[in-house]
Parts: sequence; C-alpha cells; structure tokens
Amino acid sequence: MIVLTKLMGRFYDGSISGKFWFGVQSSNDAEFFGVEGTQNFLNFYFEERDLPEIKEGIKTCNKKLKPYKTKLKNFFKEKKGYNNEQLITALDLKDEENATGKVAILLEWYARLELGEKILKCVKEEGYCDFEAEL
Repeated sequence: MIVLTKLMGRFYDGSISGKFWFGVQSSNDAEFFGVEGTQNFLNFYFEERDLPEIKEGIKTCNKKLKPYKTKLKNFFKEKKGYNNEQLITALDLKDEENATGKVAILLEWYARLELGEKILKCVKEEGYCDFEAEL
C-alpha cells in the first residue's frame, strides 16, 4: 500500500498553482496538452570532493589570462562600468589585430575566474557551495 502525504511532491505556480501527484505525475505532464516546457534555471552543487576540479579550473583561467590578469584586476578595481575602447587601452592592445575579439575572450576568462574563486571560497568556508543560475 502506498501512502501519500501533503508534505511530499513538487509544486507548480503561476497563472494556476497546485501540486503534482507524488509518484504518479511528472513535472512535464502539461506537455501532454501541446506546449513544451522550458528550463529556466540550472542548479549547481559543489562540495569538498570537488576541490581538485575547482582548483584546476582556476589554474586554467589564470593561464588563459596571462599576462593580462593584473591589468584587468586593476582596471575593474577603479571602474563600475566599461567599454571595449577603455579595455583595449588598459590592456595595451591598441596595436593588436582584432583587439575587440581579444577583449571579449579575456573578459570571458576573467568572469569565469571570478566565479571559480567565489565557488572555491564558499566550499572552503562552508564545506559546500550550491546555487541556482538563471538561463
């Protein structure tokens, strides 16, 4: 015999709200009626056993940013906003071909490094790090 309680289950909320039947109904059951659901969030969970991979990711970011990491750090210490021309000047890329493209790549690695450092700090201090990311 299966006993279902009100504490168990998954909920839906919006124009209509309710609870999917536990053990009977999947979260994508509304797709039966002709509309495909979309995923709006990614959930991440890191723990101490993930530290080697986190540290390796940070190491890779640092390699990709050489020799620009210090310049980027100093630039963003002083500024809240930026544009490509400011970054091209700050990174001494004026004479480089496709400087705008290089800036875009460096910013991607710098942002990734910042995220990795936050994850690392959280895992070291709390023993885990979990967060939800919007898509």
